[in-house]
Amino acid sequence: MAIARFPSLVIDCPDATALATFYGSLLDWKVELSPGWADVRADYGQCISFQQVEGYTPPRWPGQEIPQQTHLDVMVDDLDVAEAAVLELGATKHEHQPGTSFRVFLDPAGHPFCLCVD
Repeated sequence: MAIARFPSLVIDCPDATALATFYGSLLDWKVELSPGWADVRADYGQCISFQQVEGYTPPRWPGQEIPQQTHLDVMVDDLDVAEAAVLELGATKHEHQPGTSFRVFLDPAGHPFCLCVD
């Protein structure tokens, strides 16, 4: 049985509203706005999220001096149960936990990802 479902790519940016509006128009997906955060969502449920970051510096692809800035959010039914499962798989819980409806972890390579509940 899967630990999580509905992965959502989260992209750091200087203006979440502007970037969501761009991708919403590009994909013809619904734009949902919150302060500092925006989602574009397909009718079938797929979602791309945009997280506003103060002092944002764009990536310098293909180099890695300033790497790409994304993370994965996945939906879970129970944060405690999912946390135990991802820790068993080799994730590490990050010491900075800025919210109550999600938890931040690092994958075995150090990439951040979030377990989220509705």
